[in-house]
Amino acid sequence: MRKKVIAFAATLLLPVSLMANSGGENLEPANIDLHDHKSLQNGAKYFVNYCMGCHGLKASRYNRIAKDMGLPVNPKQTGKTGKEADQVADANAKLITENLIFTTDEEGKPSSLGSLMLSSIPPKDAAKWFGAPPPDLSTVGRLRGADWIYNYLKSFYLDPKRPTGVNNTVFKNVGMPHVLWELQGWQKLEEGEHGHHLVLDKPGKLSPEEYDVVVRDLTNFLTYVGEPAQLVRKKYGVFAMILLVIFIGVAYAMKKEFWKDIH
Repeated sequence: MRKKVIAFAATLLLPVSLMANSGGENLEPANIDLHDHKSLQNGAKYFVNYCMGCHGLKASRYNRIAKDMGLPVNPKQTGKTGKEADQVADANAKLITENLIFTTDEEGKPSSLGSLMLSSIPPKDAAKWFGAPPPDLSTVGRLRGADWIYNYLKSFYLDPKRPTGVNNTVFKNVGMPHVLWELQGWQKLEEGEHGHHLVLDKPGKLSPEEYDVVVRDLTNFLTYVGEPAQLVRKKYGVFAMILLVIFIGVAYAMKKEFWKDIH
């Protein structure tokens, strides 16, 4: 009984612990659109190029995300028929293979379109090099939420006291380096009238507005990956509600018919 009480209390405190990790501060809205195929494609590109060296998405497959991003590799899913369907599927397959698949399997062969999106680093090697393998990000969108991811990726700043040389205002004392520094540049934390704020110290390849688009697209992709079904579940939910309304009407009519002689 005591263990059950402790487990229940831990469940109640989970949101509080997550808020503690995020600094408990107000987060800027990510304003993502999961139905924006271009944004998802761009987010996938940046994830593969900047994040997948350490983090994997073991709950996702290349061909599934290709379909959901509007680039189906199965002719039956292209919306075309005959030879045109094969041509579109082949073109999409080539696009995904050349731009998103850079990993290999255990035998050293290139990953296929049906492969899981695993990290480039073998877990055993990652544990040896970093002390523990970097976490898989399949469910980070559901665990943290889009706003958290969006603000986290924008909040790295220089901190010589940290082993990686950087810290983060959203996730204090984070162990991850700022892998997007080349795009954003380097920020520093300054004291102002209204508390601490981040200031761009050394610009990167992108302007703040351009970097904001990159982070939003990356956030959009990770949020989608956390629950791919959310692309269609709302539509199915509407159909389910309509079906329930029809069923209630039919059930009420049957009730009236069965009880008409009594009432």
